[in-house]
Amino acid sequence: MKNVFKFLCAKPMLMWLGFPIIVIFSCKKETETPEPIIEDKEPTPVTWIKPAHFPDPVYDMSRNPLTEEGVELGRFLFYDGILSRTNQIGCGTCHQQVAAFTHHGHELSHGVDDLLGTRNSPAVQNLAWNPSFFWDGGVHDLDLLPFNPIENPVEMGEKVQNVITKLKSTPVANAKKPVDYPAMFKKAFGTEEINSERMMKALSQFMLTMVSANSKYDYYVKGDVTAFKAQEKEGLVLFKNKCSSCHSGELFTDFSFRNNGLVPIKVNDQGRFAVTGTETDKYKFKVPSLRNAGLTAPYMHDGRYRTLEEVLDHYSDSIHSSATLDPIFIKSDGKTGIALTAAEKQSIVAFLRTLSDEQFVKDAKLSDPGVGTSF
Repeated sequence: MKNVFKFLCAKPMLMWLGFPIIVIFSCKKETETPEPIIEDKEPTPVTWIKPAHFPDPVYDMSRNPLTEEGVELGRFLFYDGILSRTNQIGCGTCHQQVAAFTHHGHELSHGVDDLLGTRNSPAVQNLAWNPSFFWDGGVHDLDLLPFNPIENPVEMGEKVQNVITKLKSTPVANAKKPVDYPAMFKKAFGTEEINSERMMKALSQFMLTMVSANSKYDYYVKGDVTAFKAQEKEGLVLFKNKCSSCHSGELFTDFSFRNNGLVPIKVNDQGRFAVTGTETDKYKFKVPSLRNAGLTAPYMHDGRYRTLEEVLDHYSDSIHSSATLDPIFIKSDGKTGIALTAAEKQSIVAFLRTLSDEQFVKDAKLSDPGVGTSF
């Protein structure tokens, strides 16, 4: 029988009617090669480019190298309500792209069950240069930033470990747009393992791409002298003379904490003092960047002012004196405020509006992918 099989394989034209299937199968089995093994694709590196006129970032990119897959995972996480207890509140709920990632029109943030926070949602932009975060500077590491809103009882009201459990359970059938997070984590980090470190680093990677540096002002400082109108140029000069003690540099903040003379309201938020416990830090809040200021109303840590004009009126006429008031608001005669005429205020407002970055607020790479998970 062994000799017969060899004969049939060698001379396939001489097949008996009873054997064709056996003969063909047997010959193929002897010559068949294994299917090639397709290896998992390595994440695609992203080259993060610093705007030429910006200072060096403070975030250490080497500890969390950006990849296309990591950034995309972070974008999905940023907008997904899965981070909250109700699966309805994502980071993008209070940080909306059209308003330079603030909660436009809301004095205070709204969280789970429509609960009201005590502070205005700050802009999420140019975070690579921030040495601290939140109005009181309570966090000094971007990778740790999301822990606070996730576990804040009136923001997302969830536990990070619960979020991880939910991410591992995806995709779910009744999701607005089903997302296979284990698969996305594998593409970004090499395995399907989902843990808090990977989740936070993915969110950081996405937020690090939120660089706003293409406003009319940026074109002007890079050499386009036609970018500014006469009033905007005048406003820039006035701004440097009247406002740049705090809002300095290309980021328009020195990242310090100052008491800018706001009258405490019922909540009596004491700002930086809650973090340090130092008496001299009472009522001091982080100096915000003024980039995209024309898009981020309302203003101040509690959103009390709805227009830029109201903000300037505060600095000229409504500074509240207290033990920790910043000295820059105290005049030589002991009175408080910054001397500004009505015309000067109009010019400064005109300049501030040149800091609006339309490319930033319309960038499709930063937009909501429409995800949503319901458990």
